[in-house]
Amino acid sequence: MALDHIGCHFLCSKLLSSTKIATMKKLIVFLLLLINLNAFAQNSYWQQQVDFQIDVALNDIEKTLNGNAKITYKNNSPTTLDFIWFHIYPNAYKQETTAMFQQIKSDPSRKKKMANYTYGSIDGLSFKQDGKVATVEPHNNPQYIDVVKVLLPNPLKPGETANITTDFSVKLPSYFSRSGFADGEFMVTQWYPKPAVFDVNGWHEFPYLDMGEFYNDYGNYKVNITLPSAYVVGATGVLKTEDELSQYRTIGAKNNAERNDKPTLYVAKSNATKTLSYEMENVPDFAWFADKNFVIQYDTAKLASGKVVDVFTYFHNKKKKIWTASVDYTKDALKKYSNWIGEYEYPVVQVVEGPKNNSSGGMEYPTITLITSPDAKPASLDAVITHEVGHNWFMSILGSNERMHTWQDEGLNTYFQFRYEAEKYKTNAVFGNAIPENIKALPADQFLASVYNAMINVPIKPAIDTPADKFASAQDYSMTSYVKTALWLYILESNVGREKMDQAFKTYFNDWKNKHPSPNDLKASFEKSLGVNLDDYFKLLNKEGDFKN
Repeated sequence: MALDHIGCHFLCSKLLSSTKIATMKKLIVFLLLLINLNAFAQNSYWQQQVDFQIDVALNDIEKTLNGNAKITYKNNSPTTLDFIWFHIYPNAYKQETTAMFQQIKSDPSRKKKMANYTYGSIDGLSFKQDGKVATVEPHNNPQYIDVVKVLLPNPLKPGETANITTDFSVKLPSYFSRSGFADGEFMVTQWYPKPAVFDVNGWHEFPYLDMGEFYNDYGNYKVNITLPSAYVVGATGVLKTEDELSQYRTIGAKNNAERNDKPTLYVAKSNATKTLSYEMENVPDFAWFADKNFVIQYDTAKLASGKVVDVFTYFHNKKKKIWTASVDYTKDALKKYSNWIGEYEYPVVQVVEGPKNNSSGGMEYPTITLITSPDAKPASLDAVITHEVGHNWFMSILGSNERMHTWQDEGLNTYFQFRYEAEKYKTNAVFGNAIPENIKALPADQFLASVYNAMINVPIKPAIDTPADKFASAQDYSMTSYVKTALWLYILESNVGREKMDQAFKTYFNDWKNKHPSPNDLKASFEKSLGVNLDDYFKLLNKEGDFKN
């Protein structure tokens, strides 16, 4: 608009001197240069596109998977690729020399995981590029047996696409770190071969860790799961098997309406196997969960725009009926986060109860999350469901590098979780039952201010921007990545106000949804929205200790 305005006056005015005309021309050229530079900066961003078609079958007796994958890899980078690093994460569970086992054993608080377990692995890999056999090389780090280099028979030039295929067989471990089986339930996560991310900083071929999450490229998924018919399945994306989806909705709606001690259970139509088909576009991962005894609940959530989202929860049939309100918690989280940050992008959201013998909290995947908090009370179950559903924003829609910048995922999410808890319950996950009644009696904003004032005095030594594999303990990891980051964000909110803070997050969401934002990208979005320089504020990310000095 500014250029059109200047041009109009330049063409219409008869009074401009030649000197003024020359000056005006220089100004126009300068403005055009700025616009072009800005366009170049925006267009210089790129990310790879990685689409999957996977067929997989579960043998629930042997606790194994057999499958094949077709991966369509689009090279949007300016670099010709001679190879692609692949994560084959089931091998992290193969032997005790892997990076995952070494991390667990080095942290006394996590050693109890190793009391009783079985190994897992992945075999039968047969990588081909467009039908030509690809050579596979191991990583040069002996702890990284869950990462391999696939040498491409035909180098992949910028703008080109490769069709990569492989078979695979997975032995699932017992459930002690995200993936595996326990109590008749299957948690099938990090289960298929997938390319590591290649971005402007190069390859990110890190191994699987128990403490430290993921970084994946976006892609479209079509997954067919074959398993015994008695299992109820929850998976990333939309169930396309219409008769199965109809059963889940009918049974789930009835259970959600009645919420009694005798829920309606899923009954298989035959004793044979079944194949369920799932599809999801533009997500960074795919996970699925199966159990013969899941209670299904179903409802829909209508967002402010009018968009309707399917809401499913799957939980165990037991006397303690704390999960009967799980659909309500999920819908509340969906609506709150959509209003605070940006509208939920997916057509479905699902929450799954995990094994009764595990109390780690939860673990998130696109459109679906696993909750492992068997002893939770209603408010704490609501909080953990909200946190894990919230990862659909800070992990899935905003796909930051969680391994390098754990706070950009966990901490941003926790900041909103704390607000949710304060407004709904006058509780906080950090302090639990230790909050005095007179503090709980305060209005929500004052309650939250009191909670954060107390957090300032909690000693948290590591700097916020510490990579996941550099934390000495699980406590350092969680207190820094979750709590210290939430406090850091509240400091900014206290200075600019809640309304401007929400707008800054909306700007960040709109700028970077379905992309890989870095900390600098978050800073730029915040500065653009708030109109202030945040150099000193973002320097706090590298500050050890508290923020009082």
